[in-house]
Amino acid sequence: MATLEELRVQLDQVDDQIVALYEKRMELCGEVGQYKVKNGRKVFDKQREKEKLAAVASKVSSDFNKKGIQELYEQLMSMSRKLQYQLLVDAGALGRLPFIQIDTLHAESARIVFPGTEGAYSQAAMEYYFGKDCNSFYVRSFRDAMEAIEEGAADYAVLPIENSTAGAVDEMYDLLDEFENYIVGETIIPITHTLSALPGTKLSDIKRVYSKGVALMQASHFLEDHPEWQQISVVNTAIAAKKIVEEKDPAQAAVCSAYAADVYGLEVLEDNINDNNSNSTRFIVVTNQKVFLKDAKKISICLELPHESGSLYHILSHFIYNDLNMTKIESRPIEGKNWEYRFFIDFEGNLGDAAVKNALRGLREESRNLKILGNY
Repeated sequence: MATLEELRVQLDQVDDQIVALYEKRMELCGEVGQYKVKNGRKVFDKQREKEKLAAVASKVSSDFNKKGIQELYEQLMSMSRKLQYQLLVDAGALGRLPFIQIDTLHAESARIVFPGTEGAYSQAAMEYYFGKDCNSFYVRSFRDAMEAIEEGAADYAVLPIENSTAGAVDEMYDLLDEFENYIVGETIIPITHTLSALPGTKLSDIKRVYSKGVALMQASHFLEDHPEWQQISVVNTAIAAKKIVEEKDPAQAAVCSAYAADVYGLEVLEDNINDNNSNSTRFIVVTNQKVFLKDAKKISICLELPHESGSLYHILSHFIYNDLNMTKIESRPIEGKNWEYRFFIDFEGNLGDAAVKNALRGLREESRNLKILGNY
């Protein structure tokens, strides 16, 4: 019986043959790619790949090797496709992306909408991004804000997309897919809740506490120390603060920001009542124009995939091959298709980068309904 060292020598010899054959195979794939560029053929031929996998599986002896050879050839064909996508991009076959690069958002002349009411965290995020003197107005809901952008009543909307403790704002992901609006910026602000009430109110006076359900949850440790208080959910924290002022009832208090308390003239009875002191929310800036700033560094997309084994795995390989750092992935159910999902992906890059163009070419061919949500 051969020693371990002798077996490793034999493996090295086989590997040398595999490497040489791999290079020969990729040369041929390059020629195939050139043919497809010249003749306008698509890179991804699903039926051809299915037939190829069945053919190579029929040439091996065991079930274990059948599975292994299919996985190996899936990778080989994936590498072939990526080479061919690169050739297509180099030949200009990607076409122009329907996004225009700009130097600035021209915020000084813009009209900006935010959801909620005066004192909302969205207003604070808007003022942080655009400045306190920006021309703004508020609407009731996220959908109303997206409609205001779509209809041209506003140039930009500032909307929450993700909280560091509560997670993704699911409704916003669905709206980004539904509307032809695009992300051009983002900002992150700390979420610091207070317990605020009418001036002169004491903690012993309070019987009811109002706030958004998520905010009540985020201050649960503090509120649990006062089991005698009834917790009542309203649309958002600013509306809770407004309610206290309008009803002038000293038995009521709001969990809201110090910003909202200041807007409505409330007294902060307890500051920083969050369970998590590092709580923050990421807000996106949205417009109805397909534009991106020249120094944009993040891209958001959404896409759908076939409901079959390995489909997400193969799609994500486009980020790996092009050295693109994926920073986030979320999934949302596709309406009317039980147990099928739309994926929302953030990754680092600029639409002008060659690696980004190459990845988008592959993603567009191998997924369904790819949509670029913005570069910011």
